[in-house]
Amino acid sequence: MTSYKLLWDDPVCDIEVPERLLSSYEQLEYYHLVGRCVHVPIREGSEEEIMLVHSSEYLEVVKSTQTMNQEELRRVSKNYDAVYFHPNSYRCAKLAVGATLQLVDSVMSGKVLNGMALVRPPGHHSQRNAANGFCVFNNVAIAAQYAKRRYGLQRILIVDWDVHHGQGIQYIFEEDPSVLYYSWHRYEHQKFWPLLRESDYDAVGQGNGKGFNINVPWNKVGMGNSDYLAAFFHVLLPVAFEFAPELILVSSGYDSGIGDPEGEMKATPECFAHLTHFLMQLANGRLCAVLEGGYHLKSLSESVSMTVKTLLGDPLPRISGEMAPCLSNECSQHLVMNLDCNISGAATLSLLTVCSTSSTIRP
Repeated sequence: MTSYKLLWDDPVCDIEVPERLLSSYEQLEYYHLVGRCVHVPIREGSEEEIMLVHSSEYLEVVKSTQTMNQEELRRVSKNYDAVYFHPNSYRCAKLAVGATLQLVDSVMSGKVLNGMALVRPPGHHSQRNAANGFCVFNNVAIAAQYAKRRYGLQRILIVDWDVHHGQGIQYIFEEDPSVLYYSWHRYEHQKFWPLLRESDYDAVGQGNGKGFNINVPWNKVGMGNSDYLAAFFHVLLPVAFEFAPELILVSSGYDSGIGDPEGEMKATPECFAHLTHFLMQLANGRLCAVLEGGYHLKSLSESVSMTVKTLLGDPLPRISGEMAPCLSNECSQHLVMNLDCNISGAATLSLLTVCSTSSTIRP
């Protein structure tokens, strides 16, 4: 999955590099975590598996890039937003899908309790008929459909902590009450990519899926550990425990971490350890984390390591710094929690109770 890269100058796409995977793996080795993990063999995702989410027409477009020259690749890439193709993109994207599904199989079979798939390209922006935002195939969405079909699961929780809204996942499941999708993301009143109205707090799903899509839009940068923890405690966890998922899939984007040029947030790697720990209390611990974004190599690799340490059961690291959430974060949470579309009366009651007893906030 490191055998493709950008072949031309493109300031939008040049941050998505093979070193993202390499540095993450090297940091896992530095902490002696690799030897403690069960290594799950990877495979390519099949066309049938990819088409659980994507159209055959789109699949053929991606497949055709294998034999294209550089100019042809540039031309196809321009058909999509923030995307580049390489002759190896198709194979790497199939490996990303296959690795994710192998992890799901390992967790559901009991071979492992949980795990993390270090994959590339990422997936949460890609849609049924389109690549988007560096994403070719929607790894996590395919995993959810696969788990429902193969294991008969009726309740899957997808938590997306990437700094960008995973609109691809939202579109795919917005009418599906069997998948609860939770995303926090930099939004800034629709001025931050992907610049979509439907990334706001009031996009809650449609039809039977109404109430099963939760967006927490950040309308300023600089969100830190306290903001992320508050969003989990006040918004996600009450609903998640009510939903009682049978499997948790995490779109693990670390561009929401400190130092990342995309997110401009301040959450430290230790914060992701705590977020992971909270999620491990659900679904009998069945959790699959799948890499999405993350473009500051040091921050990315540290955050990946903290996530894996927690999955292995290591003691949680101490979180330092300001522990009062900011006013903008509180405003976003209140907007979400006061929506008149609930998963269940009990879930809404829990949220409103927490909201009414919220602690001190910072500017």
